[in-house]
Amino acid sequence: MAKPLLPDELWERIEPLLPPPKPRRFRFPGRKPIDDRKALTGILFVLKTGIPWEDLPQEMGCGSGMTCWRRLRDWHRAGVWQRLHELLLAELRGANRIDWSRAVVDSASVRALGVGEKTGPNPTDRAKPGSKHHVITDGGGIPLAAILTGANAPDVTQLEALVDAIPSVRGKPGRPRRRPRALYADRAYDSAPHRRRLRSRGILPRIARRNTPHGSGLGRYRWVVERTLSWLHKPRKLRLRTERRSDIHEALMSIACAIICFNVLASSFC
Repeated sequence: MAKPLLPDELWERIEPLLPPPKPRRFRFPGRKPIDDRKALTGILFVLKTGIPWEDLPQEMGCGSGMTCWRRLRDWHRAGVWQRLHELLLAELRGANRIDWSRAVVDSASVRALGVGEKTGPNPTDRAKPGSKHHVITDGGGIPLAAILTGANAPDVTQLEALVDAIPSVRGKPGRPRRRPRALYADRAYDSAPHRRRLRSRGILPRIARRNTPHGSGLGRYRWVVERTLSWLHKPRKLRLRTERRSDIHEALMSIACAIICFNVLASSFC
């Protein structure tokens, strides 16, 4: 039997984060707004299948595709997805599932249909428009932060931004944590200034160097981020970018990262 798009356990975490609905007018209130859970189910269906918003089946009872699109936009502006990600990271830390001994960074390019915000000519795809997903994970592959840029953005330019994007993770007594002990990366991140800046943050850089033979041994630690990128691109809406607005695509990225964290958390209790 197929798994539900929105399990009860996930909805129980999301519902308190949603902003309260707008008060309805006493006179001429109009149609009753679609239920938040149904709208979120429609958003997850579009994320998973990759269909256009306007093609969302009415038989699902999730309202129109544009209603779901507007809810996604408004909830992203309200910071719902970022708070959900931080909540799940805190639960993972409380369950001792976050490996702070190291973090791993990498990126992957996706094709963009047409131009849009944060797109650029992809140097690996005959200069066709595309975007790049930059991800930093813990030592076990749990996504800590993700950034969207154009496909022509060099990986090394987003290294510091990724480290700074890691939220303060609670979940245990004492101060929240947001810095790993070491950072692993491939040759695309090789830069002496960036190594110095990582050390100034108290992070040991373990970055492969250019113009050296392969076989550094770092790949046995870096493979987890490649697996996380494959998880991130499992939803078809993230495998091929169809959204011209970057905030909508970033909202879908945040939801996908939160779902990965939720799946890891659920597996720890099985």
